[in-house]
Amino acid sequence: MKLALPLLLAQMLSLAQVPRIGIIDFYGVRKVSEERLLKVLGAREGDPLPPSKSVVEERLEQVSGVVRARLESVCCADGKAILFVGIEEKGAPHFNFRTPPNSEVRLPDQVVETYRQFLAALERAVRSGDARDDLTRGHSLLADPECRALQLKFEEFAKSNLKLLRDVLRESGDDEHRSVAAYVIGYAENKRLVVDDLQYAMQDPADAVRNNAMRALAAIAVPALQDPELGIRVSPTWFIEMLNSIIWTDRNKAAFALVTLTESRDAGVLDQIRTSAMDSVIEMARWKSLGHALPAFILAGRIAGVAEEEIQRAWSDGEREAVLEKALAVGHRRR
Repeated sequence: MKLALPLLLAQMLSLAQVPRIGIIDFYGVRKVSEERLLKVLGAREGDPLPPSKSVVEERLEQVSGVVRARLESVCCADGKAILFVGIEEKGAPHFNFRTPPNSEVRLPDQVVETYRQFLAALERAVRSGDARDDLTRGHSLLADPECRALQLKFEEFAKSNLKLLRDVLRESGDDEHRSVAAYVIGYAENKRLVVDDLQYAMQDPADAVRNNAMRALAAIAVPALQDPELGIRVSPTWFIEMLNSIIWTDRNKAAFALVTLTESRDAGVLDQIRTSAMDSVIEMARWKSLGHALPAFILAGRIAGVAEEEIQRAWSDGEREAVLEKALAVGHRRR
C-alpha cells in the first residue's frame, strides 16, 4: 500500500518511533553517478526520512545532467520506509500529460464521500491483512465486507450515471472528482464502453487520476483476456510509456498491469516493451524492494523467453541476474 510521505511520517511519529529509511531504490539513473545522488539526497538506509520532500527534490535537480527529481515513500520494509528516488536525465524519455481541464462539472457529494469512506475502509482492510480481491467481473470486489458494500454502491451509480462519469473524467477542473470518476467508471456494466475513457485518463495531469485509471483498466483486462469473445481490448501502449515516467505510482501500476497483459506472451507486446522501456524494466527488476521489483522481473523473464516456472524458481532462489542477463542479451541481439 502506497502512503504519501507526510502520512507515513505522521503514522510513525504517532507510534513514538523515529521515521527511518529501510530501503533506498533509484530509477531513471543512466549516466549520473548514483553515489553523487546519494550524497545530495543527504540520507542513506537507516537514516531518518528527509524532512522536506520538495527541498530535496530541488537539490537533486541541481545535479549536472538531472532535469527533474521525484521522491516517493512507500510502506514498509521491516517497519521502515522504502524511499524511491526518481530521476529524469537530460535526453531521457519524457512523458507529457494533458493540460488540466477547467469545467465546473462535478460528481454528487454523496459519491465523493462514499469514495473517501472506501479509501478509509481499504486502509483498515490492508492493515488487518485481508486485501483479497476478485477481478473476474472486470472490477475490484474486495473480500472485506465493508469495502465490498461500498464498492457495490459504485456499481449502482455507474449503471445509471455513465455520461456524468465520462464528463467529469474528461472535463472537470477538480482533481479529486476526476480521480473518483476514474475509479467508479470502471464499475460500468459494459466495459467496452469505458476503455477509451480510461485510456484517455492515463494522460491526466493528476497522479491520482492516472493511478485509478490504470487500476480500472488492469481489472478490465482480466475478463477481456479470459474471454476474447467479449470484444474488449485494453491497449498496452500507454502502460509501456508509463514505465519511463518519473512518477513512481505510474511505473508501479503500469508494471502490474503489463504482467496481466503479457500473460499470453504476445510477441508484439513484449517487443514493444523491449523497444520502448527495456532499461526501465531492468532497473525496476533490480530494486531491493522485492515486492515492487517482482512485476518488472516477470516482464524481463517473458521478454527473455524464460518459462514461467523458471522465472518463479529464479526469483525464489535469489537468481535474478541470470534472468536479467538473458533479457538484456535478447535486447542486444534484436538491436
